[in-house]
Amino acid sequence: MANTLELKVPDIGDDADVPVIELLVKVGDTVAKDQGLVTLESDKATMEVPASTAGKIIELRVKLGDTVSAGDVIAIAEAAEVGDSGQGDRAAEAKPAAAAPAGAAKPAAPAASEAVEVAQPAAGNGVAAGTSAAVPAPTAVSGTGRKPDLECRMLVLGAGPGGYTAAFRSADLGLDTVLVERYESLGGVCLNVGCIPSKALLHAAEVLVEAKHAEDFGISFGAPKIDLDKLRGHKDKVVGQMVKGLTGMAKQRKVRTVTGTATFVSPNEVEVRESEGTKLIRFEQCIIAAGSQPVKLAGFPWDDARVMDSTDALMLIDIPKQLLVVGGGIIGLEMACVYSALGSEVTVVEFMDQLMPGADKDLVKPLADLLKKRGVVVHLGCKVAKVDAKKDGLHATFEGASVPANTKYDRVLVSVGRTPNGGKLGAEKAGVAVTERGFIPVDRQMRTNVPHIFAIGDLVGQPMLAHKATHEGKLAAEVAAGEKKEWVARVIPSVAYTDPEIAWVGVTETEAKAKGLHVGVAKFPWAASGRAVGIGRTEGFTKLIFDEATDRIIGAGIVGVHAGDLIAELALAIEMGCEASDIGHTIHPHPTLSESVGMAAEIQEGSITDLYFPKKK
Repeated sequence: MANTLELKVPDIGDDADVPVIELLVKVGDTVAKDQGLVTLESDKATMEVPASTAGKIIELRVKLGDTVSAGDVIAIAEAAEVGDSGQGDRAAEAKPAAAAPAGAAKPAAPAASEAVEVAQPAAGNGVAAGTSAAVPAPTAVSGTGRKPDLECRMLVLGAGPGGYTAAFRSADLGLDTVLVERYESLGGVCLNVGCIPSKALLHAAEVLVEAKHAEDFGISFGAPKIDLDKLRGHKDKVVGQMVKGLTGMAKQRKVRTVTGTATFVSPNEVEVRESEGTKLIRFEQCIIAAGSQPVKLAGFPWDDARVMDSTDALMLIDIPKQLLVVGGGIIGLEMACVYSALGSEVTVVEFMDQLMPGADKDLVKPLADLLKKRGVVVHLGCKVAKVDAKKDGLHATFEGASVPANTKYDRVLVSVGRTPNGGKLGAEKAGVAVTERGFIPVDRQMRTNVPHIFAIGDLVGQPMLAHKATHEGKLAAEVAAGEKKEWVARVIPSVAYTDPEIAWVGVTETEAKAKGLHVGVAKFPWAASGRAVGIGRTEGFTKLIFDEATDRIIGAGIVGVHAGDLIAELALAIEMGCEASDIGHTIHPHPTLSESVGMAAEIQEGSITDLYFPKKK
């Protein structure tokens, strides 16, 4: 008979009869030692009750709203067997590899016939919800037996935000670290050809738009003169400054960097193809942070330089008279804002029935309205069947209910998403499971099915965001160093740096309706904000979404200037389990756009004085 045991509330000080506000596990879940079971909230703090040992939950003794005290039984668990290779005692697996006796065998990879089930961060909010994906685990090959060119305790593949964070944190924790990056400079796609250069150009576009807008209140600057070389130089200077900082920090931490493309050749070795040859690196632990690349659609002449992906668009080779943007997601719309402000006639086509799929339609509408005023043509439900490259331009063939009248363009930007690089690393030789789409499944500690190899960032699943990768990289490094930690972030904010900006976090209103959640939606229009009126940007609003049963905030969306800066407060509010009164009673400075957050909460409470709402009957 299986050994069962009681998982109890530990000593929680003087608190008694503390409410259970969240259930973190369910019957049938396999939990690790120290994994959270339930969340309690006293008048002093919010705390998680950890499992005292690893096992499988066979009975829950509490439900939401119950109160518990020290010694009360939370759940009954079937104890994990010693040597259990499943989701059992991950804390034990977190011991540093260096602690193993000299000459000890490395952890064996599962046989090729085995299916590996590991928890993945849930798409959309990054919470490792314990969902599993059965992926066949390949059989690892034997070591090369060759003398390595480099040896290290920790190898990190990829120097993007997640990778360099993982490498720096590993070094800070005392692990001898090597960082491999395919680009000549650190920072990966985000810093070199993504987030940072795009924001430099978006700022320039914002200045152009604001200068024109100033005419509305009596200040005229005349027609702008754009020095494209100087603008490009400014963008490159911003990137260079950030790269210099990363390079300096790598040297300060004694992180050894290698430039080249890495491929696994065994569970503890990679070969790195450098410009001058190949280098063999042997490692004890590894964090894969190889990121993703733009999707290349079929039917496009990719050998023609006039067809661009996001990287090409940021090179700013010229300002095309006619630009077609294929894909109305965040990247496509950001680039549409840049090129429109610089003087291009921009057409955006999106296959779905709304721009920026994933965001609530009401958040996107103010952006769509302003794009239309600025001359950007948008066609929804439209597909580009093919593009023919001719001397006089790129000729597009469209399909859909609404198609552009113009079919000839000087340049075409394709921005329809990114695909993970998990299938390009030879990970199967290390025994690492990879999905057909190139994702690498991981558990709540970012471990792959091979215990000493971790994966983070774009290649472990959506959302593909730099700030998600950063937190995952830090977590993976800390677990590799022996710390007992796991993924606990409830939400991950998303931001489109368009003009106006759009930001959201947690449950969207669309998602709440689809799931049948009982929510309250409080929306504060920026037309009632003194700050927004003063700067002439009243198109925005702040929307908060509350669980009607608890009055806790579970989601938020903001559209307007600086929305990306404002959304952080609401991400924190969700993490802290704030109620409407917690936000509404927090004094926000006046006059600011941040006031709209507090006022939206006051709408939920029914205490708003800056707007009039009839009393509910």
